[in-house]
Amino acid sequence: MTDTLVKKACIIDDDKLYVSLIRMLIRKNKFAVELLVFENGKLAFNYFKEELTKEIPSLPEVILLDLNMPIMDGWEFLEAVEPFADMLNAKLFVVSSTINPLEVSKVNNHKFVTAFMTKPINKEAMVRFFTK
Repeated sequence: MTDTLVKKACIIDDDKLYVSLIRMLIRKNKFAVELLVFENGKLAFNYFKEELTKEIPSLPEVILLDLNMPIMDGWEFLEAVEPFADMLNAKLFVVSSTINPLEVSKVNNHKFVTAFMTKPINKEAMVRFFTK
């Protein structure tokens, strides 16, 4: 499955169990060489902002974003990162346990979001995330 491998992926989620599960799926299936994990949007946004100031930024190719987190939630992260979306050049997947159609529709209004996925995530869904 080397054609699905990405160099760097990122999980932005405060659910330690979910992160542990996704980390295991990514490693076991060799979806990514490196994995960044942030427990809230503010930590992730600060990382991206810092990397974008560098001559050669080290940015993830795939971002898995939860909506409900403390400090800066997924909605706030989407708003904060939108001006930099072109520079990020990443597939951004919103991964949430919500089934509220209004929230799904709101996510789809962000042009730089690749797709909305409902938790729990399985291996087949992960293939979609990491396929180039």
